Amino acid sequence: MFRALFLMLILLAGLIAGPYLAGKQGYVLIQTESYNYELSLVSFVVLFVVCMAVVYGIEWLVTRFCRLSNNTYNWFNRRKRVKAQKQTLEGLMRMNEGDYSKAEKLIGKNAKHSDEPILNFIKAAEAAQQRGDEFAANKYLIDATEIAGSDNLLVELARTRILLQQNKLPAARSSVDSLLVLAPKNAEVLRLAVDIYKKSKAFVALDGIIEQVEGLYSDAEYTALLREMEDGLLDEKMNEEGADGLLAWWEAQSRKRRNDNYVRIGLIQRLIDCNDHESAYELTLETFKKVEDNKALSSALYSQITRLQPIDSTKLIKLLEKRAAHSPEDAACCINRALGYLQVRNGDFHKASDAFKKVLANKEQMKQYDATMAAYVFEQIGDLVKAHEIREESLKSAMAIKETEKTEEKLTAL
Repeated sequence: MFRALFLMLILLAGLIAGPYLAGKQGYVLIQTESYNYELSLVSFVVLFVVCMAVVYGIEWLVTRFCRLSNNTYNWFNRRKRVKAQKQTLEGLMRMNEGDYSKAEKLIGKNAKHSDEPILNFIKAAEAAQQRGDEFAANKYLIDATEIAGSDNLLVELARTRILLQQNKLPAARSSVDSLLVLAPKNAEVLRLAVDIYKKSKAFVALDGIIEQVEGLYSDAEYTALLREMEDGLLDEKMNEEGADGLLAWWEAQSRKRRNDNYVRIGLIQRLIDCNDHESAYELTLETFKKVEDNKALSSALYSQITRLQPIDSTKLIKLLEKRAAHSPEDAACCINRALGYLQVRNGDFHKASDAFKKVLANKEQMKQYDATMAAYVFEQIGDLVKAHEIREESLKSAMAIKETEKTEEKLTAL
C-alpha cells in the first residue's frame, strides 16, 4: 500500500514539475450542477495528498481498533479454555473418587470451551448416568452429537454403553447392531456387542461374531463364553422348536461344531429333556468313544446316560461294561452308576445290584439318588436286609449333613 502511494506521489510530482519546466502550468476545473471549482495543479496535488493521508489515517485507526478487539476476545477465550481444562481434570478426579454429582458439574459446565468438548460431554453423560439421572445423561449425549455428528464412533459407543447401563436392551441391541456395521472390527464395539448379546440372550447374534472376538479374551474366558453361547443356542432351539428343531439345527451346523463333544453332550441332555430318548441314544453311541480321554466330558456323558430310557440299550451296556473293566476306581464309579441305571430299566436287577455295590463302595462319589435306587434294586432281588441297611445309612448321612449345616449357620451368626 505504501509503495503504491509512493509511486503516485512520484507521478504527481512529475505532473507538477513538467508544466513548470515547459512554462505551461495548467489548472484543474471541478464542475457540478450549481458550482464550479477552479484549482491550480499544485493546490489539487496538495489536496489529493491530504485526502490520501486522511484515508490512511482512518484505516490505521480501524485496524488498531479491530486488533485490540481481537486480542481482547482471544484473551477471554484463552481464559475460558484454561478454566475448562482445570475443571475437566478436577472433574475426572472426582469421578474416580465416586463423587459423580460434582464430577458432572465440573466436566459439563464449560465443556464447549475445553480442548475436546465431545469427550467432556461423554464423560459428563457417564457421570450423570452413574448417579441415576437418565435425562441429564441423554442431554449430554445430544450435545455431543450436535458437535460430532450422528456417525461419530466415540459418541455412539458412549450412547450404547449408557443404554446398556439403563437396561434398555432393545435400544442397546439396535445401537450395537449399527455400530457393527459402522466399525465391524473395532475391539470395543465387539466387546460391547458380546455384553449386550449375552444380557439380552441373543445367542444367534452372538454366534455370528464369536470367531471375531476370540483374540479379545483369554483362553479360559473365551471358552466360557463359547460354552455359554452354545448352551444358549441349544436351550433356545429346544424351547422354541423341541426335539425336531434341535435335530434340524444340529444337521445345519459346521463340521467343527458337530465334532465338539461338549455340544454333543449338551444336545443329548436336551433331547432327553424333550423325551426323544432314541435320538439321544444314537448320539450317545457316537460320542461314547470320543470322550474316553476327557474325564470331565466323560463324567458329563455318564450323568446323561443315567437318564436314558431307550427301547434297547444292549449295545451301550456292553460298551460300559468293557470300559468299567479297564478304568481306574474313580472313573469306574461313574461308569457303574450309568450301567446300573440302564440295567434297572432293562429289568436286569441282579446285574444292576453288582453295579450298585461298586457305587456304594465309593461313598465319596455317591450322588443324591444313588442310595434310593440301590435300595430299590436290592428289594427287587429279595435282599431286604441290604435294602434296609442302605436306607438307614442314607438317613443317617442326611441327618449328619443337616446337623453340620445348622452348626455352620450358628457359627456364622455368632
